[in-house]
Amino acid sequence: MNFTEEQIYRYSRNIILKEVGGKGQEKLLNSKVLVVGAGELGSPLLLYLAAAGVGTLGIIDSDVVDLSNLQRQVIHFTDDLTRYKVESAAEKISRINADVNVIPYKVRLDSSNIEGIIKDYDFIIDGTDNFPTKFLINDACVMHGKSFSHARILRFDGQTFTHVPGSMCYRCIFKEPPPKDAVPTCSEAGILGAVAGVIGSIQAVETLKYLIGTGDLLTNRLLTFNALKGSFREVKLNKNKNCPLCGVNPTITELTDYEQPACDLK
Repeated sequence: MNFTEEQIYRYSRNIILKEVGGKGQEKLLNSKVLVVGAGELGSPLLLYLAAAGVGTLGIIDSDVVDLSNLQRQVIHFTDDLTRYKVESAAEKISRINADVNVIPYKVRLDSSNIEGIIKDYDFIIDGTDNFPTKFLINDACVMHGKSFSHARILRFDGQTFTHVPGSMCYRCIFKEPPPKDAVPTCSEAGILGAVAGVIGSIQAVETLKYLIGTGDLLTNRLLTFNALKGSFREVKLNKNKNCPLCGVNPTITELTDYEQPACDLK
């Protein structure tokens, strides 16, 4: 690839890294990443991926910007209230880096459209805040051999891991979505906004490492973060041979749309 003088200067801090170089930057510019959710996790990781020069960013989100989002969803500003998040995010990305092609999907992801969307992307990022969509992303990516990054945040805690074909998947740890009243959402239990920045940034790092082909990914490892203690913990996990999705005798062979369980905090 023939970089322009402007691109060489823009990406110079990437290019001078021996693990990246010109070839790595070329890989980024030719890569296609799909981000599901332009909210708390999607905000920081979209900004970093755009700045790094990921050539195509697909963004899926059907919600509009709400005032309560601004405490943690840093890609959206006060002037964006009531605007669709994909439109707000796309505008900020274009202002950061004109090299990036943004493909907005103003839809709700479900079993009827996910396969047609993910097929065109090199890497999928789960930036959602609900279990039904997390299981849907996991199942579709495993079934179609797609690599993806998982993350979840709540209160002062976060967790993340990376899946590549053959490694542990979400169902290796959690076989099915939790029942009603088992786990609250961020809107019910709260979230320290900066926790989204920490975990979303880790997802961005994992994505860049995967696309460039360098470093050790968070495969078969669940990385957890507690902001109150200021501590990280790594839990090593193996692929579950009894996993209903990717195990020896899988029982899940079709995609399912689960209902979001409500949780009433007492």
